[in-house]
Amino acid sequence: MSVAPVEIERTEGETSPFEETSPDTPWVTIVHNDPVNLMSYVEYVFQSYFGYSKDKAKKLMLDVHHKGRASVSAGTREEMERDVQAMHGYGLWATLQHDK
Repeated sequence: MSVAPVEIERTEGETSPFEETSPDTPWVTIVHNDPVNLMSYVEYVFQSYFGYSKDKAKKLMLDVHHKGRASVSAGTREEMERDVQAMHGYGLWATLQHDK
């Protein structure tokens, strides 16, 4: 006995439960304020590691200083884990977060 394949109709906008609906890119590296590092050093780290301009590095550093934290990079989880480890290597307090 053979069984004929059955076609399933999907309405527009309906997705398969097996399809990946979001890529692994909405992860961010967060650098937190700490009482140890100088603002000039944090700015230097952002310029040297991320290659940010002096203005962008200063803006992010000021966010860390005044707001207590700043999102300094975004990408895949693996990339953000690498960036967090690098920030730790520079002596900065950093975490990664899934940015939904």
